[in-house]
Amino acid sequence: MASRVANELAIKYDKQNHILKYWMASNISGVIGSAVAAGVLISFLS
Repeated sequence: MASRVANELAIKYDKQNHILKYWMASNISGVIGSAVAAGVLISFLS
């Protein structure tokens, strides 16, 4: 959601500025990091 909001703000100031792909990459890397951390935590608990 934050990436879409940032993209809309970027387009508001410059119509040629499409940054959605860069913001989505950072969001996806955060999700992958959370999944890895959850896997490590689950492996410690079981």
